[in-house]
Amino acid sequence: MSQDQLGLFDTPPSRQQVRFSLFIVGLLFVALLLILPVRDLRLPQIDAFIPMIDAIMFLGEMITATLLYAQADVFRSRALTVLATGYVFTALMLIPHALTFPGAFAPNGLLDAGINTTGWIANIQRAAFPIAIILYVQLKRADRSARPGTGRQAARIMKGLSAAIVLAAAVTLLTTSGHDWLPPFFASRSDVIYSRAVGIQSVMLGLFIVATAMLFRTRSSVLDMWLLVALSSWLILSVLIMMLHGRFTAGWYGLYAMALLAQLVIMFALIAESNLLHARLALTTSARNRERDARLMSTDAVAAAIYHEVGQPLTAVTLNAMSGLDWLTRARPDPEKAITSLRATIDAGHRTSDVIKSIRAMFAKGSGTPSLFSLNDLVLETAALLGREMVGEKVTLQLALDETLPPILADRVQMQRVFVNLFTNAIESLAATRGRPRRLAIRSAPLNGQDVLLEVSDTGIGIAREEMAHIFDAFFTTKVTGTGMGLSLCRIIVEEHGGRLWASPGEEYGATFHLQLRAAAGALQDRVEPFG
Repeated sequence: MSQDQLGLFDTPPSRQQVRFSLFIVGLLFVALLLILPVRDLRLPQIDAFIPMIDAIMFLGEMITATLLYAQADVFRSRALTVLATGYVFTALMLIPHALTFPGAFAPNGLLDAGINTTGWIANIQRAAFPIAIILYVQLKRADRSARPGTGRQAARIMKGLSAAIVLAAAVTLLTTSGHDWLPPFFASRSDVIYSRAVGIQSVMLGLFIVATAMLFRTRSSVLDMWLLVALSSWLILSVLIMMLHGRFTAGWYGLYAMALLAQLVIMFALIAESNLLHARLALTTSARNRERDARLMSTDAVAAAIYHEVGQPLTAVTLNAMSGLDWLTRARPDPEKAITSLRATIDAGHRTSDVIKSIRAMFAKGSGTPSLFSLNDLVLETAALLGREMVGEKVTLQLALDETLPPILADRVQMQRVFVNLFTNAIESLAATRGRPRRLAIRSAPLNGQDVLLEVSDTGIGIAREEMAHIFDAFFTTKVTGTGMGLSLCRIIVEEHGGRLWASPGEEYGATFHLQLRAAAGALQDRVEPFG
């Protein structure tokens, strides 16, 4: 369904819906064929039959009118307003039809009804439907050329309801008090003047044919499809009406039963279609909300990544600059140490620039520029960068780097950010320990002849078992001031390089992080094979 399609009025039917509507029309046609041979068979008179049928049909017509008025209010459509008003009128005409029907509430009917009162009410009610369809088609074309959202729709709906009530009252008055002014087509309570009835029904059949042809030419929505089903049903019923010779026959009972079935099926179909459209719109709205939340989360992730990753080198810039200033402002300045601190400040500034580039590459499509380097050298370089933090927290660094480790092909800056995160987390975990040695062990080794493995172990506070499955989730953190992005970004970087990153509890204390990456030969083979 298109995002701009809001309801039954503008949503085209699917093939399944079309097939289902044709199936209903086919069932009614089969029912007609079954009734025709026994149409004149006299059956017992059931006085409660008409009030029961009319009550059910009244409720169905009013529900349909309510659905159409709701659509009319959404689309500001005069066509839907007129169509809904037609349904209200046909529903209101069922009230005098039941009250005036002979034998239903009184032997001769209520409201001072005559022999032909009920028949005329039924015929006028049936004629109102194709007339409403014709007006609907004409106004639908006019609605397309009008500016959307113009006019007071609530006032239109109230005018439509008022017109339906007034017209229903006028028809009731005409067919009861003005009964003698109308030509009769019933000779008695049960016998029809066949020629006159056929003439009236021929006019009715012509109205249905015209309405069906006009709607078929302009059909474009689910509502149009179901209106065509209703018109087709009445075309079938009109054929049966023209062949009836009296009331309380098999054909007469079958006529009302088929009319009720057609009306209820259409009402149920409209309710079902409205609920389906509402569900689709709700799902679409939910999907849009999820997409919006995902975008906001992505923005939060970028902000958190910048804060988390850039914070460390910027802190180093500040500390080194303060240290250089301190060496220069002492009573006995030490230019050599000040120069060393200022050079460290420049190096930290370069690292800050590299980190920003790394974050930008990480959130952009595609990966950064890979280069060939030794994982051991990158470990030593990163350990040197964090040497002051290790000394400050009294952390002992233990290195077990395999000299036969093959080089890797990766983005050096991004991989260094992974090491900085892993080493920094270990140092912070060790800083929280008391009463035992603080050791950070880093081991590298070749794996399976194609991969390299790096393990970062510490004797810190460790990770709780219930938290182990979530430590790589975005925004999950065990630190009071943590952003929850460090390990999540580390895993993203490693997986983008075709590797794996996971954690496990330490042998006695702390935790171990395992980093597995493809060796340069295997990485190059992966890049070449898809194009070979």
